[in-house]
Amino acid sequence: MKIALVTYLDQGKYDTETVESEDEKLLLFLQNKGLNIDKVIWNDPTINWDNYELAILKSPWDYFDLIKDFHQWLNILEEKSIRLLNPINTVRWNTDKHYLKEIQDAGLSITPSIFLNKFDEICFDRFFKEFDTRKLIVKPCISGGAKNTFKVTDANKKEVAKKLPQLIQEEDFIMQPFLPEILEKGEWSFIFFNGSYSHSLIKQAKAGDFRVQPAHGGTVHPQNPSQNLIDTAAEYVNQFAKDCLYARVDGTFVNNNFLLMELELIEPFLFLNTDQQNYDRYYKALQELI
Repeated sequence: MKIALVTYLDQGKYDTETVESEDEKLLLFLQNKGLNIDKVIWNDPTINWDNYELAILKSPWDYFDLIKDFHQWLNILEEKSIRLLNPINTVRWNTDKHYLKEIQDAGLSITPSIFLNKFDEICFDRFFKEFDTRKLIVKPCISGGAKNTFKVTDANKKEVAKKLPQLIQEEDFIMQPFLPEILEKGEWSFIFFNGSYSHSLIKQAKAGDFRVQPAHGGTVHPQNPSQNLIDTAAEYVNQFAKDCLYARVDGTFVNNNFLLMELELIEPFLFLNTDQQNYDRYYKALQELI
């Protein structure tokens, strides 16, 4: 079986000094296991996808900047009957953060969210009141890496109010209360391979920032959570990430209750380097699925 490990055209936008790149190490690990696997840029026009039977999404980190092309690429894989891990329909669903509403409707907890489109009036004072907070986070529904993400306070609400209407003409946004627990306790990530828990960590923002992504200076700290915490994260995977090679459940605890921020099923960093056994668990899950 010929396998494509799918990545993106790296232009240094997401480089980081706080965590090591895992793509090359994973590729070598899987090749050493005897898999016939290449690293392939998802939108490289020179690639003949007929040569591949299976594609594994690893780091298509620019998909949200090229969302129409990305959906077209998914259609091509589907037309050619090339199996994708994670499954194509799940990936389509996961590209747009409106999926959080579906998760909430299923009875699972998420960060309180309001979805905004170009017809909505932007009144931050109303949102401050509705969320009972003086700090908000606003970001596109199709985004990643903190792209066009704003932390809104009384100090900058007028400035953001000038920028957001133009942006919202082009795409929907999601409004959420800023959770101080992110700065105080960090953001949890629980990683699962084929539905089985593998490892977890806490991501913390650098001093003076609110973004926990490594590309913005965030740091990671491996954890040993209780079985109750693992079971809580697993509920999201069991309901919404079936047959997925990997799933990353991101969230934080508010008053001891877990609130989902993202269910990452497309291009999450998997922090494989935090434990050598993570690579073995990844490979075991892959073998189970192929």
